[in-house]
Amino acid sequence: MASQLETRVRQDIINGRLLPGSKLRLKELAESYDAGVIPLREALSRLAATGFVVATEQKGFSVGHISAKEIRDITNTRLLIECQALRLSISQGDLDWESRLIAAHHRLDRLPVVEGPERMLRPDWEQAHEVFHTALLSACGSQWLMRFSGMLRDQTARYRQLSLLYAESLDRDVPGEHRALMEAALARDCERACALLSEHYETTTLNVLKHERLSI
Repeated sequence: MASQLETRVRQDIINGRLLPGSKLRLKELAESYDAGVIPLREALSRLAATGFVVATEQKGFSVGHISAKEIRDITNTRLLIECQALRLSISQGDLDWESRLIAAHHRLDRLPVVEGPERMLRPDWEQAHEVFHTALLSACGSQWLMRFSGMLRDQTARYRQLSLLYAESLDRDVPGEHRALMEAALARDCERACALLSEHYETTTLNVLKHERLSI
């Protein structure tokens, strides 16, 4: 039960239904999710360990704040780690790696990114997106690079929804960006693949930094 609640609350934070900095009142949330207070408290404690939620003694839980400084730091650190992992993955990847990457891209390419008039990120797209980016790096041969990249990817999920709230995002060809990344990786073109990965992440970051919810 706690694991299911963790997933639901996390998704509501990602989609902006629970706003950064907002107070998470256990009784209200328990009613909203039709759940008990005890498993809900456990779910929030787990989310606090990843930064999605902040736990304060005697004040309870609140949604983690998002700041421009933090976003820049996460993006820069993510690029340092993932570009290194991507270079290793491209140089060491075998046929199985190519097959994983192609299969992950095929599923991602077939799924709509958003749903509804509010343009909320679809959970199935989010999952496929994570699988694709994991597949890109999966032949790097380093558990620590994969672990750190996963941690940072988890943090970017907290602000990805904000990047969709501006007119410029309507013109962005995200599927095309993923396709170009896959093609560069399969062509074993490390320089192009890393340049595309950097542009992919930095475009998202620039869109997020326009948002008024950020605590600069």
